[in-house]
Amino acid sequence: MTSTDPQSSPPSPEDDEISLLDLLQVVADNLRLLVLGPLAAGLIALAISFAIPPAYTAITKFMPPQQQSTSEAALVKSLGALSGFAGSAVGVKNPNDQFVGFLKSRSLADALIDRFKLSERYDQKFRQDTRKRLEDLTKITNGKDGLIAIEVDDKDPVVAAQLANAYVEELGHLLRRMTITEAQQRRAFFEKQVSLTKVKLTEAEQDLKASGVNNSILKLNGAAVSAVAQLQAQITAQEVKLASMRGYLADSAPEFKQALNELTAFRAQLAKAEGTSGSPNADEADYLGRYREVRYQESLFELYARQFEVAKLDESREGAVNQVVDTAQPPERKSKPNKIQISMLTTLASGLALLLFIFVRQALRVAVRTPATAEKISRLRQAWVKAVGK
Repeated sequence: MTSTDPQSSPPSPEDDEISLLDLLQVVADNLRLLVLGPLAAGLIALAISFAIPPAYTAITKFMPPQQQSTSEAALVKSLGALSGFAGSAVGVKNPNDQFVGFLKSRSLADALIDRFKLSERYDQKFRQDTRKRLEDLTKITNGKDGLIAIEVDDKDPVVAAQLANAYVEELGHLLRRMTITEAQQRRAFFEKQVSLTKVKLTEAEQDLKASGVNNSILKLNGAAVSAVAQLQAQITAQEVKLASMRGYLADSAPEFKQALNELTAFRAQLAKAEGTSGSPNADEADYLGRYREVRYQESLFELYARQFEVAKLDESREGAVNQVVDTAQPPERKSKPNKIQISMLTTLASGLALLLFIFVRQALRVAVRTPATAEKISRLRQAWVKAVGK
C-alpha cells in the first residue's frame, strides 16, 4: 500500500524552487532593514572613530652588528683547539633573532620607560603595565633582507620618532655593557691561566736544565715527544672548552657532542702516539719526560696567551655598532584609526548579522506552524522560565 502522507514524500524540484523563492521573498520583505541597518551602523562607527585619539607610526630600520671582524675571526681561527671557546661564547646561529630578543627585553624597556617617563605618559600606575603598553604600541620585525624594523605608535609624531630611534640607541648601550662584561670575564680567566702556565713552564725548564742536554736522545725521540706534548696541550684546551660549554649548553646539544667527540679523537691520537714512541731506558725516560713537560707547557702557554690577547682586544673595543639604514622621522600622516576601513567593516559585519537574523526569524516562524515543533518550543520556553525563576 502506497502512503499518501505528504510529509513522507521526498522533496520535488518544485519544492526547492519554492524554497528559494521564499528566501528571496524574505529578503525583499526586509530589504529596507537590510539596507538602512548596515548604513546606520557604518555611520555610527564612523562617528565614533572621530572620537578615537589619532596615532602616528614612526619606523626605523637598522642592520645589527656583525659577530666578529675579519681580523678577529682569523686570529681566533689560528688558535687551534681553543678557537671554539670564544666563538661559542659570543656566536649564535641566528644573530638577528637574538637582537630582536634584546629589543624586547625588560632591561631595554625599563631604560625607555625611565628615559621618556612613559608611566606618566601612558597613565599607568605599575611598571609592568607600562611595559605591556609599550609592547602593544611597538612592532619589531626581522626581515629577510637582514634588516630589523622597529615601528612605534604614539599620539605625538615627534615622540613616536624619538622612541623608535631610542630603541636602536638603547640596544647599542646594552650590547656594549654585555660585550665588556663578557670580555672582562674571558680576559680575567685567560690572564689567570697564562700566569699559572708561565710558572709551570719556568719550573719545567729549570728541571730540564738540571738534567743537562742530551742531543742524541732528542735526535731520536724529539719529534715524537713534541707531537705527544702538543696533543696533550690540545686535550687540555679541549677540556677547558667543554667546561665552558657546560655553562650554556646541555650535554645533549649537538655542539657539545661534537666537542666531546673531538676530545675523544685527541685522546685516541695521544694513545696511538704514545704506543709508537718505543720504550726508552730509565735515564732516557726521565729526560724525555722533562723535555715533554717543557714542550707541553710551551704549547699550552701559547694557546692561552693568544686567547688572552683576543679577550683584551674585545675588552678595549668601544662595543658593537648598529648600522642604521633608515632613521625614524616624525610621520606627517596619522596611521590610526582608519575611519573608512572601520566604517566599511562595520557596515559589512552588521549586514551579514541582519541577514542571518531575518533568516533565523523566518525559520522559527515557519517551524511554529508545525504542531510537533510548536510543542517543543513551548516546552523549551517553560524550561527557560523555570530555570530563571520567573
